[in-house]
Amino acid sequence: MTVHFIGAGPGAADLITLRGRDLIAASPVCLYAGSLVPKELLSHCPPDARIVDTAPFSLDEIIVEMKMATDAGKDVARLHSGDVSIWSAVGEQMRRLDALGIPYTMTPGVPSFAAAAAALCQELTLPEVAQSLVLTRTPGRASSMPPTETLAAFAATRATLAIHLSIQAIAEVVQELVPLYGKDCPAVVVAKASWPDQEILRGTLGTIADAVGEAGIDRTALILVGPSLGHRDFRESALYSVDYQRRYRGR
Repeated sequence: MTVHFIGAGPGAADLITLRGRDLIAASPVCLYAGSLVPKELLSHCPPDARIVDTAPFSLDEIIVEMKMATDAGKDVARLHSGDVSIWSAVGEQMRRLDALGIPYTMTPGVPSFAAAAAALCQELTLPEVAQSLVLTRTPGRASSMPPTETLAAFAATRATLAIHLSIQAIAEVVQELVPLYGKDCPAVVVAKASWPDQEILRGTLGTIADAVGEAGIDRTALILVGPSLGHRDFRESALYSVDYQRRYRGR
């Protein structure tokens, strides 16, 4: 029997892959992170499925549920918000399953930065403005940061930054980034991207912290920073130029 780690997307119930939906429908046991995973996704579970909200559980308790299910010959759908490859805490779960000899799979989901960009109708990489996107965060109680992974180090590249799990530290984020990007650099906060109560704050590094304070946003929000967020006069990519020859165009 198998544990299926499934990226449940950023919040909107329809932002889940067909594979993820089908695995939920085929699994007699569903473990989900109730604080962030939309409960509408549970409608895909079989009618007699065992459905467990793991929000109050420890890692040991989660593994016990998985082992009980697989010992009983039942597959498990394990739902995590966003995409399971980043900040999902599946690494330690898979390590425990390896020790127990329990097989597992991973199914990707729509990450929050993609949902935020969609909400903004914004491409995050523009020709000759920014061609790199850095996914990062600030230190928190659950996890510290390696000493080389600082906002200042990433900001030195002037790439677009997608700063997760850090809205509570917005003042410190601004303080660290202003010397490298400047106060006039575009900054955007998207709270609850794709949820019905999604909220968008647009500004600059000089204004965004005050805007966040006034709006009272203190969780489930992504901070985007970088010149690409404000450029409208960028050079067009050569990809669709009439003079650009590529193997599929046949010109």
